Amino acid sequence: MPTFEPFPPADIELRDVELLQKRESDRVYLLKLSSDNLLRPYRFEAGLWSEPGKPEGIHWGWESPTSQVRGHFLGHWLSAASLYAAATGNREMRGKAEAIVDGLALCQEANGGEWLGSVPEKYLALIAAGRRVWAPHYTIHKTFMGLMDTYRYLGYSKALELAENWARWFLRWTSPFSNEKMDSIMDIETGGMLEIWAELFGVTGKAEYRALMDRYTRRSLFHALLGGSDPLSNMHANTTIPEVLGAARAYEVTGEGYWLDVAKAYWELAAERLPRPITGGSTAGEIWVPEGRLPHRLGDKNQELCTVYNMMRLAEFLLRHTGEARYADYWERNLRNGILAQGFWQGRLTHGAAVDHPLTGLVSYFLPLRPGSVKLWASETDHFFCCHGSNVQANAAHTGGIYYKTGSGLAICQLIESRLSWDRDGQRASVEIRRVDLTGDMTRIDGVAVGNPAPPDRQAFDVLVSCPIATVFDLSIRLPWWLAGKAKLSVNGEALRIETDPSSFLTIQRTWKNDRIRIELPKRLASERLAGSGNMYAFMDGPDVLAGLCSEERTLSCEDPEAPESDLVADDEREWSRWTQGFRTRGQDPGIRFIPLRQVGYESYSVYFPVAPRR
Repeated sequence: MPTFEPFPPADIELRDVELLQKRESDRVYLLKLSSDNLLRPYRFEAGLWSEPGKPEGIHWGWESPTSQVRGHFLGHWLSAASLYAAATGNREMRGKAEAIVDGLALCQEANGGEWLGSVPEKYLALIAAGRRVWAPHYTIHKTFMGLMDTYRYLGYSKALELAENWARWFLRWTSPFSNEKMDSIMDIETGGMLEIWAELFGVTGKAEYRALMDRYTRRSLFHALLGGSDPLSNMHANTTIPEVLGAARAYEVTGEGYWLDVAKAYWELAAERLPRPITGGSTAGEIWVPEGRLPHRLGDKNQELCTVYNMMRLAEFLLRHTGEARYADYWERNLRNGILAQGFWQGRLTHGAAVDHPLTGLVSYFLPLRPGSVKLWASETDHFFCCHGSNVQANAAHTGGIYYKTGSGLAICQLIESRLSWDRDGQRASVEIRRVDLTGDMTRIDGVAVGNPAPPDRQAFDVLVSCPIATVFDLSIRLPWWLAGKAKLSVNGEALRIETDPSSFLTIQRTWKNDRIRIELPKRLASERLAGSGNMYAFMDGPDVLAGLCSEERTLSCEDPEAPESDLVADDEREWSRWTQGFRTRGQDPGIRFIPLRQVGYESYSVYFPVAPRR
């Protein structure tokens, strides 16, 4: 039984404006893509599509008929669409997802009743023979996962039927191989195949899926992790993260401690021991960076979005099974400075302003961290690289990571504006998180706006608890790692003394009926030195990484890089009733403006700066 148990997506109403914008952009994009184009690689493989020339609107890039990973995106699409429909009740999205599964059923039937790949079975035979083929297992896993998520979130039984039919092929194909042979096959990016078999075993309890779990256990990786060595440095990151997510799911369906030990060992190496930049993402050129080498690997291919999303999934698994706040801290840092910084960017223009670039950005494969970087935004239908798919899944999942059941209690792991409704002792209770406006109404003469002349030095939230009948339970709220002082908390106006440190949970036990919790989280500008460097620093405002808008490397003159409030001052700080979170350098010629990294669209920016003493 997990320490923390998540709620169904339908129990949570998302209200955060920024996350709602991202999710709405996701909805529009998912529905905009035609089912015919999504299904085309599968129909081609099944002999159900043939057309001379290049059809109008065909998906290109990694989805083109000439790509060896064609069809991978449909699996991402199904996972995202199913989660979105489950969270929002959107009938159009549900209908489209079910219709696509029906289209896949026709392909499986045309293939003889088992194979359902967008790529030929021959690709797997080739890798078994030692030939290099670009990630057939990875591609296949995405389709499998899309089917399982359609069954999991929408209850569409045909999706499970297709997955089980396809699994029969893998039972036959893998049966002659030894463990050593399977290990060599899995050197060719196996993706999350272990997770698929664990998922099928958990749903059906059938022994044949447990056998497939054993065959797809990558022993060379798992044994190295458990032995305390480092099998990751300079290795492709997103080859192994999905394999460890498979171990995580295997633990959940078997209860065997071996799998949990693998997941924890991977985390301790990848997320705790190997270096990571201030954003939280950990890779350069898609590989894990060895200890001491991060200063030498700031380039145009840092922080692959797939690794951000998949490591967040691993963090969420470990949060559920340990209850430790550090995993929710990691999740928050990567949400704000990874997922929100790399997908569905939306610019803002007013009063006739114009720019020479688009006002939207779909997805940035990487988050460059070299000086004078630029985010490279993909097109809607001409690229479809792996992070294209991770982006649509991540932005369909914004109701996750917030609320969890903790035995008879409740934990709030992220203070994100939302409302939870759940059945408690036969009654429908609710918890609502509201951000407290520290701005003040610019038209109301009540002294609030006038009394707040500068940007607030804290975040504040109200947590409203409503129970039909008075109920006793523990309510735990995470105090984040970035706290700049003691949090303040009151219940119904009565202040409570807080002894809890940052990166931990504050627990309140009381009888709840209709109650209001006010929590204030002090924040400040903070700096972080780049691991392994002597004088390279980056800056944060609370949980948000700041980007300096400049097109080349600039040295900052600082009084004290460990106290950036002496060198960065508020800039263009107020727009109507909104604080902008902007800063500029003090005593720097020429000066540099800083904004949250997630707000950067097409501008050139730097995250890390060499620092010299101010003279």
